[in-house]
Amino acid sequence: MKVFGPSALVMMAAVLAVGASPATRAEETRSFEIYGFAQLDWIQDSKRVDPNWEDAFRPSKIATPEGQFGTNGQSSLSVKQSRFGVKGTLPTGDSTPPVNFKFEFDMFGTGVDAGQTTIRLRHFYGEWGQLLAGQTHSLFMDIDVFPNVIDYWGPPGMVFLRLPQVRWTAYRTTNDLLAFAIERPGNDVDPGNIRLVQGFEDAVINNDETIPDFTAQFRHDDTWGHYQISGILRRVGYEYSLAGEPVHGDGIASYMNDGGMDLAPTTFPTANPTVPGIAGEAVPLTGALAYYDHYWNTQFSSSVGYSFVQVANTNFQDTTAFHKGQYASVNLLYYPADKVMVGVEVLYGKRTNNDGTTGDDVRFQFTAKYNFGTKL
Repeated sequence: MKVFGPSALVMMAAVLAVGASPATRAEETRSFEIYGFAQLDWIQDSKRVDPNWEDAFRPSKIATPEGQFGTNGQSSLSVKQSRFGVKGTLPTGDSTPPVNFKFEFDMFGTGVDAGQTTIRLRHFYGEWGQLLAGQTHSLFMDIDVFPNVIDYWGPPGMVFLRLPQVRWTAYRTTNDLLAFAIERPGNDVDPGNIRLVQGFEDAVINNDETIPDFTAQFRHDDTWGHYQISGILRRVGYEYSLAGEPVHGDGIASYMNDGGMDLAPTTFPTANPTVPGIAGEAVPLTGALAYYDHYWNTQFSSSVGYSFVQVANTNFQDTTAFHKGQYASVNLLYYPADKVMVGVEVLYGKRTNNDGTTGDDVRFQFTAKYNFGTKL
């Protein structure tokens, strides 16, 4: 065995550095991947949900009272969960970090496209060093708690939102991450019974989004799992054009996966009992989920669990306002070959309104899924 002294080690390192040309080092950071999957869902409901949301199991969309959306039972076949994406890395120079990018969409229409099979943007961002800009998961959420279910929407009691943001990752190691972000504001305002008050019959209720949301996240990964601490600072409010006075509060319902509202009206006594005082109140919300993913062997897996989301309604919300949503599911998934999955899932959901009116639904879902992808 030959022993190298300090000078020999320095010389060997210099030779290795010369051997790796700048062009070669830059090329090592270049990658491009196409990925996605084609998926078919057969869904059979025992009762009815909002027809615009028949391909996702959201307790807030269950008919209350029963029969609101028609007679019992509904069948649907959908390819909305099918997904396509590209991601990769591009060099920016020998002494600067590469740019990581991702563009991904599925076919599940939401918002004005609810109920449609159409392109829905999931991720579209670039990340250079510590800075990320574009649309991706909020720092306020933890995507890893999403259970291994085939229902598209998932449990309501979890934080789930993808939105445009500018993110700064202040600290990152193999196990730890600390990041801060400025995210697009948005609040879900329930006008309640405000238009029933004398003088407010023609009030126009508008969201008040004057500053962005500020989020932060610390995450630690280990061999036993991970934990994450997230926080959000946001201003939610509304203004009514009749009086022009904004009311401010804070809430997190728009960051939840389903159900609730950020802000709702409340009343308080005044000198004139026929005209009560009206203010906005940030609606308290509690959400939780408990799921267990079990892998029987290399070909079979199951997921079983329960989730709920509940708000403390204000004293001036309508009787039909959302109060509580419950969600439970169990499935059996089969992986007969690499990149192929078929499975069945049974789900139960229940919605409770502000006045105690309830509606529930039992759903059966069969899914066939094929993953595809290639790296260039």
